[in-house]
Amino acid sequence: MKLYIIRHGQTDWNVLGKIQGRQDIPLNETGRRQAACLAKGMERRPVTMIFSSPQKRALETAQAIADSQTVQVTQLSWLVEIGYGTWEGRTGEDIMTTDRELYNAWWEHPATVAPPGGETLNQVDGRCAAAWDYIKAHMIGDAAVVAHGGTLAHFIVHLLKGQPDAEEIVVGNASITTVEYDPETGVCRLLELNDCSHLEALLQ
Repeated sequence: MKLYIIRHGQTDWNVLGKIQGRQDIPLNETGRRQAACLAKGMERRPVTMIFSSPQKRALETAQAIADSQTVQVTQLSWLVEIGYGTWEGRTGEDIMTTDRELYNAWWEHPATVAPPGGETLNQVDGRCAAAWDYIKAHMIGDAAVVAHGGTLAHFIVHLLKGQPDAEEIVVGNASITTVEYDPETGVCRLLELNDCSHLEALLQ
């Protein structure tokens, strides 16, 4: 079975470089166009179900695919973006002016150090594991997972379980990463990372 792992389309905060985290920022006009191109690109990748973060930017993206393929979207709270607490809505440069010491500590030890009111990456990893346990228990064919850049990087690493392909995972807005899952062995294999070819139509 194949799992299509998809990051939401662009938002205004993406453009401004602001940390979004749990803030429920919708897609902007470019993001909505990206979602439409994504849905077109997914036509050759039919799915039986879509699992999505309940945050607007992810849900709007997931719904574009769902409308195209006439499948339902299942919302999973485990797939929300990493919680950055009081740093949300700010840029890294801005945070450095007020929280330099904590920001540097977070960069050095993100697994155990959390932003004020946010979560550690160990907590994110726990959410990703729970999400995957649920998804693989309910998959009845190829499926799509729509969420956020930070969370998806950890989700993909969890699926690949230390394989070399798990290093330096970065997914762009409205990108598709394809993973093959073998339910017999429980092994996942990366087939394609960060495919954005469907977005070329936006450049024409």
